[in-house]
Amino acid sequence: MSKDDVPSMAWLPTSRGEFKIEVFHEEKTGLDHVALTLGDMKGPDPVLIRVHSECLTGDVFGSTRCDCGPQLHAALDAIVERGWGALLYLRQEGRGIGLHAKIQAYHLQDAGADTLDANLMLGHPADARDYAIAAEMLADIGVERVELMTNNPEKVAQLTKHGIDVASRSPLIVGVGSENRDYLATKGERMGHHITDDDL
Repeated sequence: MSKDDVPSMAWLPTSRGEFKIEVFHEEKTGLDHVALTLGDMKGPDPVLIRVHSECLTGDVFGSTRCDCGPQLHAALDAIVERGWGALLYLRQEGRGIGLHAKIQAYHLQDAGADTLDANLMLGHPADARDYAIAAEMLADIGVERVELMTNNPEKVAQLTKHGIDVASRSPLIVGVGSENRDYLATKGERMGHHITDDDL
């Protein structure tokens, strides 16, 4: 058997339970993205999903500059509590600008820029993420109708555009603290995320 004949999926035991992990290669970018699934994806109800963009600083190192790590863990907990669902982990670091530029943006934020202006000052869009691959991944694992955990209306719009029925949206406001309150306020006030002053 050649390596090309071996499926890129396996069982992944975690502290929360046993998921199935599957890797999807995106030809356009050369990136590998991951789907973690729990239970049967073909149930009658919308599938609870989180489309989560990679954040090394938040997801791995526990940075409190953002809410990414808490969102990741809260989404996994919600899926386990529901008993079935999927988390798509997309390799779109720094809202799509990459790790190097993201840390440069952090430097500008340390000097007073907000998260949106820092990207723009570096010549990047405020948000360069593309969720077409997420729609392809969902279709591949047999998911057409979802309950999407997100505060980002653009994520809903892009998935809908690419053929996914977003039956409902569940807010995911967690990990709010003194270090990221301004960051979250900027996302709400300037980027249209469903985050209000009461949430902060």
